[in-house]
Amino acid sequence: MTNFATWDRATKGRSAPFAVVDLDAYDANAADLVRRAGGRPIRVASKSIRVRHLLERALATPGFAGVMAYSLPEALWLAGHGVDDLFVAYPTTDREALQALAADERALEQVSIAVDSREQVDALRRWLPHGAPVRVVVDVDASLRVGPAHLGVRRSPLRSPRVAATVARAAQGAGLRVVGLMFYDAQIAGLPDSSAAVRLVKRRSDASLRRRRGAVRAAVEAVAGPLTIVNGGGTGSLEVTGADPAITELAAGSGLVGPTLFDGYDAFTPQPAVGFALPVVRRPARDVVTCFSGGYIASGPAGDSRVPTPVHPAGLSLVGTEGAGEVQTPLRGKAARDLAIGDRVWWRHAKAGELAERFDDYVVISGGEVVDVVPTYRGEGRCFG
Repeated sequence: MTNFATWDRATKGRSAPFAVVDLDAYDANAADLVRRAGGRPIRVASKSIRVRHLLERALATPGFAGVMAYSLPEALWLAGHGVDDLFVAYPTTDREALQALAADERALEQVSIAVDSREQVDALRRWLPHGAPVRVVVDVDASLRVGPAHLGVRRSPLRSPRVAATVARAAQGAGLRVVGLMFYDAQIAGLPDSSAAVRLVKRRSDASLRRRRGAVRAAVEAVAGPLTIVNGGGTGSLEVTGADPAITELAAGSGLVGPTLFDGYDAFTPQPAVGFALPVVRRPARDVVTCFSGGYIASGPAGDSRVPTPVHPAGLSLVGTEGAGEVQTPLRGKAARDLAIGDRVWWRHAKAGELAERFDDYVVISGGEVVDVVPTYRGEGRCFG
C-alpha cells in the first residue's frame, strides 16, 4: 500500500509545490483493474491521466487496449505521437480539428468520435469535407429512469433501439462510418457505495441496462453491420458492466490513480498513486500551519468531497472558514506543532486527472526512489479544455 512517508523521504531536498506518481501503486492499480474486468479489454480514459508517459504505461499492460480521449485535438495529438485506437467519447464542434482529421489518413483509421443525435450528424455533414469517412460511435443514454426521476448523468438523448438506429442510419447517409456504441453508466461507475439506496440504484440500473444494451446493439448492427466498439462501464463498474455479453470493451482511468472520490466502493480499494506536496510557509497559531497554494478544487457539484485532502503527516484538517485557498491553505491539528517552516504536507486530489492541469510534471517514484520526471499535458504545452 502507498506510504506517504516514503514519498517524503524519496523527494527530500526537492522544493515544493510538486506532484508525484508512485509507479508501484499505479501498476498495482492497473493489475487490479484488469482482474476486475474479467477478460474484457479496458480502454484508458485519458481525462483521468493527462500524462502521455502514464497513458503509454497503461497501454503496455496486458488487458488494456485503446484510449478514450476527451477532445478531438487531444486525440489527433496523441495519434501524432503514435498512439492507436483513440475514441473521443464526447461530441466535438471543433471545425479546425475536424478538417485536420479528414485530411489525415492515419487518423481516419485510428480516431473515432461520438455522436448522439441527428443534429450532431447534420453539423458534421456541414463541417466535414464531402465524403470524409470519419468513424463515429453512437452514444446511448445509460441512466436509470424511475418515473420522472433521471438517475445518472445528462449525456445522450438516445435511449431506445429504434432511435439509436435512426441516428446510425443518418450518420451513414452523411458518409460517416458507424463503428460502435457507447453506454456510460455513471450512476454505477461513478458513485461510491455510500448507502443502501445507492446500492439499490446500482442493481436496478444494471438490470435495466442488460435488457436494453443488447437490443440497441442489435438494432444498430442491423443498419451498420458488425460493430467493433461497444463500450461501457468505468472504474467503479468493471465487474458489473463487463458481465453483459453485449459489451465488447470497458473504460477506466481514475482507478489507475486512486483519487479520494474512489475511496468508498465495496468491490475495490485503489491505492493512491498520485499526490502533491505543499510547503509550510506560516504558523498563525501553535496548532495551525499555513501551506502555500493548495486550492486545487475538483469539478462536479460543489462541496467537501471536491476539496483536496491532507494525508501526511496524519492529523491535519482544513480550516472550515477558509478551505483550500488560492495562494495559501491553513491547516489545523496537533500534527502542526511538529512542522517547521519549509516542511512539506502531502495531499491527495479528489479527482484523478485534474491535478495534472496544475503541474508541469510529475516526479516519478518507484521502489521508494525517484527514478524520473515526466511532463504532464500542461508540461508539454497542451491544454485541451
